[in-house]
Amino acid sequence: MRALVIGGGIGGLTAAIAMRRQKIDVVVIERDPEWSVEGVGITQQSNVVRAVHQLGIIDDYVNAGFGYDAVEAYAPDGKLLARVPSPHLAPGYPANIGIARPALNRVLGEGVKARGAEVRLGVTATSIADRGETVDLKFSDGSVDSFDLVVGADGLGSQTRSKLFPEAPPPAYAGQAVWRYNLPRTSDMDALRTYNGAVGVGLAPISREQMYMFVVTAEPDGQRLPQEGLAAAMRQRIAGCAPAIRELGEQITDDAGVVYRPLHTVLVDGPWHRGRIVLLGDAAHATTPHLGQGAGMAIEDSLVLAEELARHGQPQDAFAAYHARRAPRCSYIVERSLAICRGQQGLGEPVDMGRAAAEMFKVVAQPI
Repeated sequence: MRALVIGGGIGGLTAAIAMRRQKIDVVVIERDPEWSVEGVGITQQSNVVRAVHQLGIIDDYVNAGFGYDAVEAYAPDGKLLARVPSPHLAPGYPANIGIARPALNRVLGEGVKARGAEVRLGVTATSIADRGETVDLKFSDGSVDSFDLVVGADGLGSQTRSKLFPEAPPPAYAGQAVWRYNLPRTSDMDALRTYNGAVGVGLAPISREQMYMFVVTAEPDGQRLPQEGLAAAMRQRIAGCAPAIRELGEQITDDAGVVYRPLHTVLVDGPWHRGRIVLLGDAAHATTPHLGQGAGMAIEDSLVLAEELARHGQPQDAFAAYHARRAPRCSYIVERSLAICRGQQGLGEPVDMGRAAAEMFKVVAQPI
């Protein structure tokens, strides 16, 4: 079996690693010729650590990040409300990992290449034709190729999704945006810290030297902002937050260091495939980051997809089994995260982050 993966992000790279473990030949195409990623961090919960362990890259992954074993929830005034232990799902390893996105991209990229997958950078698919027995493609570099199956792991704005499901609604703006910034790690930072309130704030360690702050705010139009002035704008957004957050905010001074992104969601209703082409990760179920599970769902998708391809003779049968296993959990994450998002905007009941984290851990600790 020969597979094409469209998209060289977290979902696409883990899909390539998982399929190579099942002896499937894999080609990955990525539109960015520099293969660059945002410079800030990402949190990976215990179910993600388990999934990475199953991928066989756990040691490189752990060594590139920072392990921690709990999530703390704080009141808007900075009072600690709860410290929720995280289940250890990969014995001998931390429950959770914080990691810089460039470090994660490096670990995944090296893992893909070490397992014999081909990576083509600066390339997009200009034509995708499912012929029934194969999928024939034309690429932006002028080349053509045929594959047994195609995996669309091209993210929130997936062109694969648009071609596969032209009737599907576009990504929906959630009414909030997220601001991220790297900071020196404080010596007592040994957990993911989340702060309740109209402005959602979190702190997560990503290395021995660094942590990052993420701030979720209501933004009316969902538009991108110019880079100039972002540091001052981020400081302004946290002016009414807990004293510890305001104090850290004084270090937010570099416009280029702020990563700002409006939040959108996608949840494809019904099957995630047509014929020999299937969606994975954010292309099928993009979530807001309130539960820290967006990347985790994509990594789990990768393992399940590869397992089902190994079990079934026809990709279409594997895709149906993959969807049956993944849709309930991914729908839960999208919908529960959006409930938190709406509660923060006064559009629904406020959600206690400590309870939400504890509930989420129980759900994702179940086998995939």
